[in-house]
Amino acid sequence: MTQQLAAKEPTPQQIVDQKLYKQMGVTDQEFELICGFLGRQPNYTEIGVFSVMWSEHCSYKNSKPVLRRFPVDGPRVLMGPGEGAGIVDIGDNQAVVFKIESHNHPSAIEPYQGAATGVGGIIRDIFSMGARPVALLNSLRFGRLENERVRYLFEHVVSGIAGYGNCIGIPTVGGEVMFDESYEGNPLVNAMCVGLIDHDKIQRGVAKGVGNPVFYVGPATGRDGIHGATFASEELTADSEAKRPAVQVGDPFMEKLVMEACLELIDTGIVLGIQDMGAAGLTCSSAEMASKAGNGLELYLDEVPQRELGMTPYEMMLSESQERMLFVVEPKDEAQALEIFERWGIICAKVGKVTDDGRLRLFHQGEQVADMPVAALVDECPVYNKPSQEPAYYAANAAIDSADFAEITDLTGALKSVLGSPTVSSKEWVYNQYDYMVRTSTAVQPGSDAAVVTIRGTRKALAMTTDCNSRYVYLDPEVGGRIAVAEAARNIVCSGAEPLAVTDNLNFGNPEKPEVFWQIEKSVDGMAEACRELNTPVIGGNVSLYNENAKGAIYPTPVIGMVGLVHDVDHITTQRFKAEGDVIVLIGDTKAELGGSELQYVTQGKAEGRPPALDLATEKNVQAAVLGAIQRGLVASAHDLSEGGLAVALAESCISGGLGAKVNVATDLRADIALFSESQSRVLLTAKPEQAAALLGWLEEQKVVHAEIGVVGSKGADLNIGVNGKPAIESSVQQLEKVWKDAIPCLMK
Repeated sequence: MTQQLAAKEPTPQQIVDQKLYKQMGVTDQEFELICGFLGRQPNYTEIGVFSVMWSEHCSYKNSKPVLRRFPVDGPRVLMGPGEGAGIVDIGDNQAVVFKIESHNHPSAIEPYQGAATGVGGIIRDIFSMGARPVALLNSLRFGRLENERVRYLFEHVVSGIAGYGNCIGIPTVGGEVMFDESYEGNPLVNAMCVGLIDHDKIQRGVAKGVGNPVFYVGPATGRDGIHGATFASEELTADSEAKRPAVQVGDPFMEKLVMEACLELIDTGIVLGIQDMGAAGLTCSSAEMASKAGNGLELYLDEVPQRELGMTPYEMMLSESQERMLFVVEPKDEAQALEIFERWGIICAKVGKVTDDGRLRLFHQGEQVADMPVAALVDECPVYNKPSQEPAYYAANAAIDSADFAEITDLTGALKSVLGSPTVSSKEWVYNQYDYMVRTSTAVQPGSDAAVVTIRGTRKALAMTTDCNSRYVYLDPEVGGRIAVAEAARNIVCSGAEPLAVTDNLNFGNPEKPEVFWQIEKSVDGMAEACRELNTPVIGGNVSLYNENAKGAIYPTPVIGMVGLVHDVDHITTQRFKAEGDVIVLIGDTKAELGGSELQYVTQGKAEGRPPALDLATEKNVQAAVLGAIQRGLVASAHDLSEGGLAVALAESCISGGLGAKVNVATDLRADIALFSESQSRVLLTAKPEQAAALLGWLEEQKVVHAEIGVVGSKGADLNIGVNGKPAIESSVQQLEKVWKDAIPCLMK
């Protein structure tokens, strides 16, 4: 049967004559280059291997020139981009390992498995570095929940994330969800994992030592996920449903066993290199491990465990069956490695050896079936500098004053409308499906500014968040990119942590459209500038392009995953108001800035104008002042102002604390603008009455704009907000909570 299937594969001449390589995403020019590297025409297996290695998903051929603009170094950075995940020192011989990746296209076709295997893949990236995963987060984007297909995607994506994370025993502690028509037909599913490691346990994906054996670990290879990498490197169309086989199928129970066995193997100190089989499966892991070591690799495909009959070399190399790893040890350590996996009940097979010739050679049924230069596969993929053009909408938005609209007089109604928007409303419907308390280290649960996980045996903790306001990025990619980084850092600071570093997931449309490439360039420029100013280098990430639907590209969505260090658990801070009589302080300057705001979207059904301005020096100063106040014990609660502005921040702090508040805002702005503006670099703090003077004195000393605006009320009291002494918003906190909590469940019914 194997020979029959193999015989049906097209010949090199048929590949040329029928231009079959184009079906794999390889252009005519790229095919000529491949022929040049081989000195001949490729056979079917070879062109398949080249096509996935040269896909955008694996090679970053369209985005590499832009990615080089990111700052990647810093005094704490132990490992930057290029490995499975980035690593940052947190002192005491410990480090935090983290990365974010997308599974957008698979989730659009098969939402449960698409999301589940996205979680599985990012977990493997973390433990392949030698780290124990301690937390999961996600960043999700969907169309409007009024759409039946969107509700289906939302329900099954959340179920897939929960199903995988809960089964493997890693808490899903945080994330974000946004809803907008832009994402209809092309949801975004970005998964982030955070792990802990001791410095001496750090691993790399390298095939070291000529003659050393290469081992395959994990379940047998099937035909699921073939060409998943190229599928993720093209636009979704009406025909994409036919590519359902390109979506992988996950088994979290198997992943748990593979993870524990691999971590035990790493603990022995015998591992020379280890890498997960993620995108492009056996192809990518073998080629990249050989490349990083400057070596070659021979793979004996008859030894690859197979769960389906008659698999061809092409299918085995391109399969993206899940929960599989590749590792290298010395011959003397083979027996020890095999014993570990046998004890855990995991398949472990010797499938190759390291060579010194710089070639990736594949053998099947006694014959050499492929012979390719490793450097050509990994390092010589063409890199494109795509044309870039400012879109017409950008210039048109410059002429629009987002604050020029009829004054809203029913401000209580406006607050309820914004709180009831699915983007702003409670995400309990989502995170109540997640086990966020497993491992018992979760100090701050989902729903506050950032999640916090304690580090056992220490006084330290890790704060973590995902962030991006894509409407801002659409209206002004450079400013929006800056804000994404700044808001992530502000969330980390409000939780009592020092921001450390960034992992990013750049979700954009088709880069071959000059207007889309302009969005990519500008947003990266903004992100890079903010990362430099806030000392948060980019230690890794992912690029997901070709995110389009029938109406065009999604909103540009460069998601920021950020981790911070809480130096002492006493500094952990949350957004909820703590006690009646606490003094409420607003930090930052409020301006008439409603472009891309939630109020604009809810009341006018659009995003237009320019997003809020951001001064990075001011932002840095505000964050330093807030963190300093928290570390001095002067702060009872902290909450950054983002979607919905001051009114929503006050409501959220009241709801989460179960307390009312009485507030008065002195301003030159219209009341509706003052309460719903989304001006940046603003934070809501509370302090115990006896510490209020010290807090205000500290803020004065730090030269940050601030104002004492009110006091926290009692349990059951109302939220009363006045503007210049006149009543503006008055509502029971219970009413606001009902609107906020019911929004998503009502739409999901």
